[in-house]
Parts: sequence; structure tokens; C-alpha cells
Amino acid sequence: MEKIRLGRSDLEVSRICLGTMTFGEQNTEAEGHSQLDYALSRGINFIDTAEMYPVKPRAETYGSTERIIGTWLKTQPRDRVVLASKVAGPARNPWIRNGGDFTPDSIRAAAEDSLRRLQTDHIDLYQIHWPARNAPIFGQKSFNPDAERACPSVASQLEAMSDLVRAGKIRYVGVSNETPWGVAEFIKQAELHGLPRIPTIQNPYNLLNRSFEQGLDEACFRSDVSLLVYSPLGFGQLTGKYLTGDARQPVFNPDAVGRLTRFSADWSPRYMRPETIAAAARYVELARAHGMSGATMALAWAYSRWFAASTIIGATDLGQLRENIDAWDVKLPDEVVTAIQRIHAEIHNPAQ
Repeated sequence: MEKIRLGRSDLEVSRICLGTMTFGEQNTEAEGHSQLDYALSRGINFIDTAEMYPVKPRAETYGSTERIIGTWLKTQPRDRVVLASKVAGPARNPWIRNGGDFTPDSIRAAAEDSLRRLQTDHIDLYQIHWPARNAPIFGQKSFNPDAERACPSVASQLEAMSDLVRAGKIRYVGVSNETPWGVAEFIKQAELHGLPRIPTIQNPYNLLNRSFEQGLDEACFRSDVSLLVYSPLGFGQLTGKYLTGDARQPVFNPDAVGRLTRFSADWSPRYMRPETIAAAARYVELARAHGMSGATMALAWAYSRWFAASTIIGATDLGQLRENIDAWDVKLPDEVVTAIQRIHAEIHNPAQ
């Protein structure tokens, strides 16, 4: 598996990263360990998790994913893997540190708890899962100044992270679900105050949501910040498993097996929009017309983007994981790329 250096860090990671947010909800501990073993056997050395996983987040399962990784990690040479985790942001999960915040004490407590669950003495890349400030994320298409709220400054967040770096508990700080302004501000504050400089941003990118191409691509290129792609299959919509009916009049199948039917529809409404379903049906039809599965085409697209440093893939069984990794070797024909661009122009970022 090809490796790449992340930003200005010394982290050398595989171009595919194993996502783990199903561990502890859709996957058992044994299944999670099997996926980790298989990923390593295919040359993947990069593992991504988060304190709030598994998804859908629930108080009853909070931290289970990190615990499952921890029982596996303690049997492995630590230098075999680059481990990434995330500190949950405020307001979304009331059971996490009383709703979560980014005070120094809260960030320190989150990191210490993750290290205990992961059974390791350091996290290679510790990411801010979403901004503390008001920002257009998780399907919010535009900035709303009326939603402004008090929050810790970027500088204060980096200062807390810097303490963890100096203590050897984390190596690098990353951001996730960020905007061009956020990337610029994190870099500015790091350079002004001698604080840790972010090497990565973890944001969604897929055929249904190419919003990274609207300014973040340039911001990250000019700032040496590497994109870690998440949700390359659009919450599974690009596999076609949720679709029934004719491609020109697709219908969401409520009997399909997956996150979009397992959990309530209000959890991920951007992937349930009629225009998202319509676009997914078009892409799946295109893939099948060229002898590919929807998943293979969608992943081959994400893997081929010049700005995608590493792409985070997830699966609920080894067959899915194998297909997702095998897509690395697929080069999309020019006519497929042209057709993808045509669909994108007609149904523009429906899941943004």
C-alpha cells in the first residue's frame, strides 16, 4: 500500500485508513479485531477512531470503539500503526463531559480517557471532532450569524493541545469538519504563538458532497494541510443498497440493512434528501453500466483526487472491507469521469 506524509508532520500513513465507528454497535469486538488484522495484512497502517464512537452515538455505547481497538492494540507493536482519535465538540452529546466543551481541563480529561481505553501511552493524531464555534457543518449549507455563541478561542484550544504534546500524550493536532476560515485561523494562531501547527483536516468528500472543492482545496494546498477523506460512500448511499425502483424514479428502501435504516432518519438528514437519493441512483447506474459496483466507482473516484491524502473506509464485514481496499487499483475510464462530472453539474452537492 502506498504511503504519504501528512502535512508538515513526520507521520507516514497508508493512502487508505481504516475507520472504526461501527465497532461496538454494528460490529462485535471479535469482528473489529478481524478487520484490524485484515487491514494490516493489506498494508494499511492508519487507524481512525473517536471518543464518541460508535455511531449512532449513545450514552450506553460511548467509548466502546476505543476500548475494542485497545484490546487489539495491546497485542501489537505500537510502532506498526498510526493511531488517530478525536475529542468530541460541545453541545451534541450531553453524556460526554456534561455536554462537552474545549476548556483545557476538558480537553485533557478527554485525551486521558481515550488513552486509557486505547491502552496506549500516546495518540499520533488527536483531532478536534467539530468546531466549538458556530460554523456551517453537518449539512448546514450556509453560515448563520444569528447562531453565534460564546466559545473557547482557537488559540486557547491549541494551548491545551500543546500541553498534551509536551507531555508526550499526543504527537500532532488535527481538525475535522472545518471550514476555510477555521483552517486559516488554526494556522495563524499556531504561528503567532508557537503552538502546534495542524497537519490534517478530516472532512467529508464523496460524489454527493464535493464541497471540499469550494475553497478548502486551495486553502489546504497553500497551507500544507492534508485532507483525510471521510464518508467516501455517502453514508452508504453510493453503494446502491438503499435504492429501489427505476433509476429515474428511485425510492429509498426502508428494509435495507445499514445505518440509514438502523437509526432514525433525523440523524443524517442530508443523506436522505430527495435530491441525494436521485443523484445516488444516477451514480450507481453509471457504475453498473461500466461493470463496477457503486462502491468501487465511488471509492476509485475519491482515491484518485489530488487533494485526498488518505481516505477513511469503513465496513461491517470483511467482504465489504476487501472490496473497498481493492478499489484502490481501479482507474476510472475517461468516459466515466466525464459522466460523473455531468451528473455533478446537474445535481450539485446534494448532501453538502
